[in-house]
Amino acid sequence: MKFQILIPQAFPCMTVKELLEDYLLIPRKIRHFLRTKKHVTINDQVINWQSLVKPGDILTLVFDEEDYPPKVLPSGQAKLVEALYEDEHLIIVNKPEGMKTHANEPQEIALLNHVSTYVGQTCYVVHRLDMETSGAILLAKNPFILPVLNRLLEDRQIKRTYLALCQGNIPIQSWSITDKIGRDRHDRRKRLVDPKKGQAAHTQVTLLGQNKQVSLVQCQLQTGRTHQIRVHLSHHGHAILGDPLYSPLKAPRLMLHAKELRFHHPFTLEEVCVTAPSKSFENALKSTFHNGNEKKYQ
Repeated sequence: MKFQILIPQAFPCMTVKELLEDYLLIPRKIRHFLRTKKHVTINDQVINWQSLVKPGDILTLVFDEEDYPPKVLPSGQAKLVEALYEDEHLIIVNKPEGMKTHANEPQEIALLNHVSTYVGQTCYVVHRLDMETSGAILLAKNPFILPVLNRLLEDRQIKRTYLALCQGNIPIQSWSITDKIGRDRHDRRKRLVDPKKGQAAHTQVTLLGQNKQVSLVQCQLQTGRTHQIRVHLSHHGHAILGDPLYSPLKAPRLMLHAKELRFHHPFTLEEVCVTAPSKSFENALKSTFHNGNEKKYQ
């Protein structure tokens, strides 16, 4: 694999060693191979490990197969992929509801298989969406950028915004939910609020509209626990409609949609902002929510 990166103008000053080790998070063993094989150049020149990287430089990295052994997945269907953003290193797609993000069994086919077939090479999941949830999801096109995107996610630099239609009326415009979330020991499929043993979780909820029965909310994830939005809302009596695990209220589908992804590209530093449409969510929202009694709707 050969990668070229044009160092952007706003990039901080650092040495080649710092760039590979601290910014690109390339493992120590692979860094050693890059150095001994002289597989790192700047502007097509072999450089010293302590050389400074400057804006406008073209960094070239060459990886052998032994650096990142290829991972083969069963083929999917490229026609099922709705790409929202794509470049050499990453792709954002619009996941339909009812499709798993990745397979749990060797021959199972999921979104990851479809995207890998669409791209023409094995991709890697950066963050997942529950099977019943639709919307924008980010995948890495190669193992080189994967740890960099994972760090952005861990540092909360990837902003994820969801729409949810939930039970009852929420009495405040803005609501910060910080209940810890843990496993449900009685049902391995489920999670629950666990103040003692749970992991820290933070969901920011904004009320968009409501009628006598339900509320439409926007949720921003500050952490990424399994079923986080579903558990937080259901715990406070506002379960998402159509949720097969946490809600008794039926709907044509789980009324949770990943509407937007926003982050700064780690290689260009440009802002990437993608909005995912969903006809099934909008249609279900209209039939369930729009009945003429809404207090407001944005």
